[in-house]
Amino acid sequence: MAKASARAAGASRSTARRAKRPQMDLFEDKATPPVVGATPEEAAAPAARPAPARRATAESMAQKQREISVSEFFVKNRHLLGFDNPSKALLTTIKEAVDNSLDACEEAGILPELTLEVHDLALEARRPQDAELTKGEGRFLVVVQDNGPGIVKAQVPKIFGKLLYGSKFHRLKQSRGQQGIGISAAAMYGQLTTGKPIRVTSRVGRKKDAHVFEIQLDTRKNEPVVTHDEALSEWHQEHGTRVELEIVANWQQGQRFVNRYVEHTALANPHATIHYTRPVGAAQRENADRPGNETLSFPRATTELPKEAVEIKPHPHGVELGALMLMAQESKSRDVSGFLQSAFSRVSAGAAADILSHVPWGRKAVKPRQLAENRAMAEALHKAIGETKLMSPPTNCLSPIGDELMRKGLVSFLTVIESEGDEEEGAQLDLDSAGMKSKRAPRAEKAARAEKGKGKGKAEAAAPAPEPVPDAPAEEGVEKIKGHNYFIATVTRSPKVYRGNPFQVEVGLAYGGSWPADKTIELFRFANRVPLLFQRGACGITEGIVKTDWRNYLLSQPKNSLPVGPMALLVHIASVWVPFTSESKEAVAHYPDILKEIQLAAQECGRKLATFIRKRKAEDYQAERRSIFERYIEEVAIAIGKITRRQPGPIKREFLKVAHKVTAAEMAEEEKAALEKGEDEARPAKGKAARGKDQPSPKAKRRARAADEAEEE
Repeated sequence: MAKASARAAGASRSTARRAKRPQMDLFEDKATPPVVGATPEEAAAPAARPAPARRATAESMAQKQREISVSEFFVKNRHLLGFDNPSKALLTTIKEAVDNSLDACEEAGILPELTLEVHDLALEARRPQDAELTKGEGRFLVVVQDNGPGIVKAQVPKIFGKLLYGSKFHRLKQSRGQQGIGISAAAMYGQLTTGKPIRVTSRVGRKKDAHVFEIQLDTRKNEPVVTHDEALSEWHQEHGTRVELEIVANWQQGQRFVNRYVEHTALANPHATIHYTRPVGAAQRENADRPGNETLSFPRATTELPKEAVEIKPHPHGVELGALMLMAQESKSRDVSGFLQSAFSRVSAGAAADILSHVPWGRKAVKPRQLAENRAMAEALHKAIGETKLMSPPTNCLSPIGDELMRKGLVSFLTVIESEGDEEEGAQLDLDSAGMKSKRAPRAEKAARAEKGKGKGKAEAAAPAPEPVPDAPAEEGVEKIKGHNYFIATVTRSPKVYRGNPFQVEVGLAYGGSWPADKTIELFRFANRVPLLFQRGACGITEGIVKTDWRNYLLSQPKNSLPVGPMALLVHIASVWVPFTSESKEAVAHYPDILKEIQLAAQECGRKLATFIRKRKAEDYQAERRSIFERYIEEVAIAIGKITRRQPGPIKREFLKVAHKVTAAEMAEEEKAALEKGEDEARPAKGKAARGKDQPSPKAKRRARAADEAEEE
């Protein structure tokens, strides 16, 4: 009885707990009560649950479906185009406009002269005494003007008000723009954030009128809407284009990116002149009591235009099966042999016959359209193309910077950004830091020298200042820029191919100067002369430099990191189609062929750098030895003067000549010994055995002869 009552009490408690937690009923398999009059089979069958009510039907869902325009897609996904935030959107807007201007000028054979302006509208609208730079988000006017060939009136609305419209997408030719989506996306962003249209002024010739357009983008249809069209008979430029765009941006956070972009654009385009106007605060300007605009000019380093890139046809080794079938369907050739010769590069009549010999129907007269209709025939042809050895695609479609222009660009770049302040503060690699840096006043310099002089003896303090050390003779590859010596080396690799697309890698480095030796190197990435400022860690260029073992070239390098040292490294990829990782064109994809070329170019530059560092270390070592000798020359000259009753001055000069002569001879011997080290190791010491143990070595004889000559003098 007691056990039964206990079980009953436990059951009641569990029932109470389940009442408090109804979700536990989901895990219990409750038996359904039997239906009265049901057969044993029906009683054993599980009870059918009622079907849920249908919320939508196929017909109702079909009514909601509609076409999505590309502009609607990018309105909601504008981060894919580089408009992630107001600070980055400012740079993307400027970059797209500048890229179009440089492309237009180079294609027309005109030396580019660009004017880039950023105006803080809130700053310019305030009274002078209340004028301050906008902090955080605000409205800014971006103006980009060029002296290019201009744009035909009928094409202006489509270029600036229609996404995926351009002339570069279908051409295999090196250019900065690729997708026809950049400047129209910037106009779309400005329209979304400010509601104002983009304003474009263009003129195609001196005898033609300039036209001013205000264009908006209809995102539903991806079509331009012209809100203003005006003809100007007088304009200050004979030909060119001016783009004005008002956007919401953050200058406070984005100015460093814009400054870097302008610097690097001048570096990779030494043939262009860039006038850059930016809003600055009063603390950043000289002789200014209030904020305003400041103009910086980057003059061109050369009047030579880049080599003109020629459009080429696709290479058959890079075409895929679906693309081959589509090209065959659109071909107007009579047979497959003519189709291969007309549609692809490096396919002659003999090469086409060689390809067709690998397919069973090669001797028949087959029209190209049959390939589009018969996938088996197209697949057999595609396989035969891959098995046939063909010449690499032509490389006249590329326009690399070149070794000489790359060197001039580095010198011009260093001349503009190199700080004129104290060496101990390090070099400034961006314009905003260089502009904000104030020069030390003369009184401050005297106070600093006095502070350094504390603790020194009176005799040392009263000693005259040492004479300045004369500059070393000019060395090959060394450029003196604002008092600092930089070693500059450049390498341009021969063109290679990835997926049938030609590409070329260039690397340049600048080493030394006043840059800090304990910081990571500066890596400048470029693709078709366009700076890549974001996603450095996700870029194939960075991976290629990190995988290079820079310790072989006398630089320290942490594991899986960039090297450490006073160096700036420029890497440029030129290609008819750069494989970017996204539409924003911020990083290069990790193709093995491209990574290999980057590493080979970096290694070639590294060997030049290692030779320079070894030579400089040897010179420093000999100079140190000479300085140790010179410390005691004064005392030795005075002592000898007392003994010989001569003036110590001439004796000191003779000793200095001997010191320079001996150290220079030893330095030449060490260099010669390093070159002949392999031969000496192959031939054991025969000379030592021949002359005997008691005879002195040639080096000892030369030292003794030098000492005798000094004693005689």
